[in-house]
Amino acid sequence: MGTSSNTSSRSSKRTNYLKLWHNDHWFWPFLKQNRVLLALIFALGTLTFICAAGLMFTSGFLISRSAREPFNIFVVYVPIVLTRAFGIGRPVFKYLERTRSHDWVLRVVSKLRVQLYRTLSKDASFLSEHERTGTVLSVLADDLEHLENFYLRTIFPTVVAYIMWVIVTIAVGVFSWAASLLLFVLFALILILIPLLSLAFSDGHYALEKSKKQDEYTQVTESYLGLSDWVITHREQEFAKIGQQEFDRIMDSQAQQQCFERWRDFNIQLIFAVMAVVLVVGCQIFMTGNQSIADYAAAVVLSLFPLVDCFIVVAQACAEVPLYSDSLQHLNALSERVDARQQEPGPQMSLGEPVQTIDIEDVTFAYGPGQVKLLDNVSLHITAGQKIALLGPSGEGKTTILQLLLGDLQPNQGRILVNGHPIASLQDERPQLFGYLNQQPFLFNTTIASNIRLGKPQASDSDIWQALKAVQMDEYVRSLPKGLDTPVQEGGARFSGGQRQRLALARIIVKNTPIILLDEPTIGLDPVTERQLMQMILSATEGRTLIWVTHHLQGLEEADQVVFLEDGHIAMQGSPAELYQNNPRFRQLYRLDVGDVNEGS
Repeated sequence: MGTSSNTSSRSSKRTNYLKLWHNDHWFWPFLKQNRVLLALIFALGTLTFICAAGLMFTSGFLISRSAREPFNIFVVYVPIVLTRAFGIGRPVFKYLERTRSHDWVLRVVSKLRVQLYRTLSKDASFLSEHERTGTVLSVLADDLEHLENFYLRTIFPTVVAYIMWVIVTIAVGVFSWAASLLLFVLFALILILIPLLSLAFSDGHYALEKSKKQDEYTQVTESYLGLSDWVITHREQEFAKIGQQEFDRIMDSQAQQQCFERWRDFNIQLIFAVMAVVLVVGCQIFMTGNQSIADYAAAVVLSLFPLVDCFIVVAQACAEVPLYSDSLQHLNALSERVDARQQEPGPQMSLGEPVQTIDIEDVTFAYGPGQVKLLDNVSLHITAGQKIALLGPSGEGKTTILQLLLGDLQPNQGRILVNGHPIASLQDERPQLFGYLNQQPFLFNTTIASNIRLGKPQASDSDIWQALKAVQMDEYVRSLPKGLDTPVQEGGARFSGGQRQRLALARIIVKNTPIILLDEPTIGLDPVTERQLMQMILSATEGRTLIWVTHHLQGLEEADQVVFLEDGHIAMQGSPAELYQNNPRFRQLYRLDVGDVNEGS
């Protein structure tokens, strides 16, 4: 039963490998690019080992021929020249091979990174909600690096080794086909059997190491993001031990792997020792009868030793195939998840006129079949320049409406129109139509000016100052020693919560888009700062269409419409004054929000 189970497991793994490589979108497409340079790399690698073997061959011949006291220096002149040529050629070809191969690989990895970023950007909102930060970091840090090593440490050396296998077999066959056949069998052990055994052993170990390392990424990342909480609760020692268990298991697995590799490499070298003995004995039997042929005996034996470096890497390369396959599987799975959510883009058009109306018509949305409908036949008409506040309990679809307006999500039924045109047909103009501020906008560890220019890369310093003035940050920034060149630190750590929100809003202001979407822009702020920030936002966005999500009813006096969502429907809608006067529930919620619990007052 155990043997049958192991056989079935190995067969399943082989099938998975074949399926993975057949459906790959990250390795083969780039390997096929620039085939001329790829062929040159293989040729240079082959020439490097030909020169290494040739150097030992001519040196052995030169030593043997010189030992017989040649009556004329010209008898050994050609071997001397060849020895010098091979000696120069080996490092030259090796240098050229290394530079060409690294150039090719770095170009490919650069394209791989671009492809990865484009894959992530296709559905960033989905990935941020469904993928853990540590998982994405593992893809960025490990998986692409593994593909880089796959080319340099597996593909290139393995192809060169098999080319040399053919060349050596033919070259030895010139002297003796029996010796050639024997070497062919011994090389088959080194280049086929041992690599397969190495692959079988390392498969489970690399899978364990990859899994534990990914868990380690996730734990350390999450703990680092909550570093202040660890310090506040005086649990620094526990923080230092995070990931230690996974690290210990990785070290144990690597120790077992290294032990196997030592035995594997010893056995390969033992096979080469057997080859050397066979060649010595064979040369003693077949090449010593004639004095001229005897000069080649040492040459044949010595030319074997450079091949150790050429052939031993194949087993090492095959041992790492599970690691590379796992990285490929992650990348392909990521692409498949993102592509599965992508819809074929319809024909795009240019709006060609100012935004006049935004219509949400009978929109229904749920994240999947059988899941709760966040929106159920919701309709909303917005005219240009209106200020719309979206309220409701958590999880009632407020942020979903913003994502539908942006086109990040597609309604299950219904339409979203801008000036009567479907939003799906305006995605090419999305950056010019919408400015979006999410709940936790990120400020990068660069200058104030660079952070604001994310909204408009070509913005001048004058444009930036105007945006800062609109968000009431210009005087503060002018007071800083470096002004616009002041570093904000990672995540805007040098600024307060309200200042970070203002700088993030300045990005949107500098874009000068006609529609601005804000997702709880005052979350986490105290009531005074919240009210000041909302007054500033309403002032800075004067004349533009503003739609913002909020949980607070106070400060809504400037809104043109208040839309209260509940159970997938619009439960209340109207101006704040009308709702306060005519809707008892809204009036009660407002009083609770401002802290007035006296109904009769």
